[in-house]
Amino acid sequence: MAFDLDMIKKVYDRYSTRVAAARKATGKHLTLTEKILYAHLSEGDAHTAFGRGVDYVDFAPDRVAMQDATAQMALLQFMQAGRPQVAVPSTVHCDHLIQAKIGADQDLSTAKDVNKEVYDFLASVSDKYGLGFWKPGAGIIHQVVLENYAFPGGMMIGTDSHTPNAGGLGMIAIGVGGADACDVMAGLPWELKFPKLIGVKLTGKLSGWSSAKDVILKVAGILTVKGGTGAIVEYFGEGARSLSATGKGTICNMGAEIGATTSIFGYDEKAAAYLSGTKRADIAELANAVAEHLTGDPEVYASPEQYFDQVIEINLTELEPHVNGPFTPDLAWPISKFATAVKENGWPVKLEVGLIGSCTNSSYEDITRSASIAKQAIDKHLTTKAEFTITPGSELVRYTVERDGYLGTFESMGGVVLANACGPCIGQWARHTDDPTRKNSIITSFNRNFAKRQDGNPNTHAFVASPEIVTAFAIAGDLTFNPLTDTLTNDKGEQVKLDEPLGIEMPLKGYAVEDAGYQAPAEDGSAVEVKVDPKSARLQLLDPFSAWEGTDITGLKLLIKAKGKCTTDHISMAGPWLKFRGHLDNISNNMLIGAINYFNNTADSVKNELTGEYGPVPATQRDYKAHGIGSIVVGDENYGEGSSREHAAMEPRHLGVRAILVKSFARIHETNLKKQGMLGITFADSDDYDKIQEDDNIDITGLTTFAPGKQLTVVLHHKDGSTDSFPVNHTYNAQQIEWFKAGGALNIIRKQMAS
Repeated sequence: MAFDLDMIKKVYDRYSTRVAAARKATGKHLTLTEKILYAHLSEGDAHTAFGRGVDYVDFAPDRVAMQDATAQMALLQFMQAGRPQVAVPSTVHCDHLIQAKIGADQDLSTAKDVNKEVYDFLASVSDKYGLGFWKPGAGIIHQVVLENYAFPGGMMIGTDSHTPNAGGLGMIAIGVGGADACDVMAGLPWELKFPKLIGVKLTGKLSGWSSAKDVILKVAGILTVKGGTGAIVEYFGEGARSLSATGKGTICNMGAEIGATTSIFGYDEKAAAYLSGTKRADIAELANAVAEHLTGDPEVYASPEQYFDQVIEINLTELEPHVNGPFTPDLAWPISKFATAVKENGWPVKLEVGLIGSCTNSSYEDITRSASIAKQAIDKHLTTKAEFTITPGSELVRYTVERDGYLGTFESMGGVVLANACGPCIGQWARHTDDPTRKNSIITSFNRNFAKRQDGNPNTHAFVASPEIVTAFAIAGDLTFNPLTDTLTNDKGEQVKLDEPLGIEMPLKGYAVEDAGYQAPAEDGSAVEVKVDPKSARLQLLDPFSAWEGTDITGLKLLIKAKGKCTTDHISMAGPWLKFRGHLDNISNNMLIGAINYFNNTADSVKNELTGEYGPVPATQRDYKAHGIGSIVVGDENYGEGSSREHAAMEPRHLGVRAILVKSFARIHETNLKKQGMLGITFADSDDYDKIQEDDNIDITGLTTFAPGKQLTVVLHHKDGSTDSFPVNHTYNAQQIEWFKAGGALNIIRKQMAS
């Protein structure tokens, strides 16, 4: 659990030489992002990446963090790598498998019983290979990392798309798939396409109902869900310095929803205060000594247009609270326009549930601001009209806010406190409803609101806002209510108005906790045995994927032509499927069941070309695999956006899908496909998507001369005997082509470790 001061010193020692070398090589001033990236270049790439315009670059991250749902597959892969211990500090956090149903104590007890096999596996494999293990109930991975491991100027990868939360403390923290984590834990360089830079200048200062959450809700509306793809977002300016460290974490966390590689703020007095408040004053002292390297050069921020590929400016003084949604996190509405939008679009006005917390908004500051609204409901005799739940982010926060009386306030106004876990945010929620298909509205302080994500109901209109706005809406039970201007009728028939929320950045009496939930690994794990029952339905040891056969791929069947948004939730749903995250074959039964078939506008219904009948996607693909026939998946724009879950790449690979052809990929998913030896290609002309017919037989040629920057060709053999042929693009570099040829990156790692 203890942070490694010696490791941090070594990181900071690199800054003076690396930053000086970069300035000399580039002849220019540097952004914070560039300083951190250059300081973490692997030795082999240190001389090539100074200056922009390079392609893929190798880095040496300082830390790996994994949540339990993705850690299962990551560690199953690591077990095949042949190392006795992880090469960098790594942790596992049990936060995804706890279902929110009744309340914190009972839900946690149930989870420990239902998931015992998985928790025992994760604890034992952590013990054996030297990983820190955070038990169920300890908290959500990103909050725990911010409280214990994040440090200014560091670099971390995590097997969750919201890993960038650590950017609130000035850390480059990037969401990846388990195969990437396996590489780093095995001591290999980690590869990343050198990002573009987006600068967000914040001026002014927040006040009233506006919060840090509204900054990222506004940015999401500007950049959309793919506007940050391939870029790191760097926040700066007087407004940035005025935000709390946890508020900055909120902004960086939800930066995943704009497709950004990561987001980051510079080191300042707010970060130093948070480090000290979480018993890491030693780190603050080290950071103070190299503070000039933990922020961008003053000349950069004075003329940002010269140093960033795109610059956005937001005046916090003028920023309204926002509500984003439904069905996508980038549909942004200022609160003054939201009621009109609800009426004009015919969204359900009645609010059924308000939910606060999650990894995005569960800090002490968030809880206290929301509790100030809840206290008003009690004092002003208002009855809460909607169901209301509270999810603390960690045991440290939960214990502290309970000590300070805030959980009691929520319970007095009708709220239900859930376990310190992801819960409803990822569909781990047994929603109380008399009709699970009814058209309805909910509002959360979470980060993601895709259709069916929270409760499996495609008719649930989920909206995203700050915790205090969510609390106010839950009290009103009406989406046309504007807490800034409107009044409510209390139990006495009086018209009352909610006052502005008041919060405290950090507890005046300090944080406190009895048992944070941490288990240190064994000093010598060589004698620890990791057992996986071959009959288990939840855990399955992995077999290596087969290598490429050395020829073009021909005779592929079209498995599905996905229409419109196809996120990783569509490709590999969470919710009840989380229990199979350690069993590749069983979880593959959810493959693409949420994707909409272009030819019949229906989910999980595709034509089996062997029988001519329509059926579920996984069953159809299993039939093709049984007959030795490969297939191809075709998709639309930003295919694979959302979660980092590599199961969305591993399931098609396991079931025999040979290629994914789309208009464009989300970054993490494209990398996950490459890591698993899958062919991920994009239309050179997006209009060629329209040429693909349901009964096509499809060839992919040019693979025998597969090379970086060289197009491949797709040939469509139509049922009427005609053909279409068109070029397709790819982003594979030389190393990634070797992954494809070997059948996956893990196959190469295993050979390297054995030699």
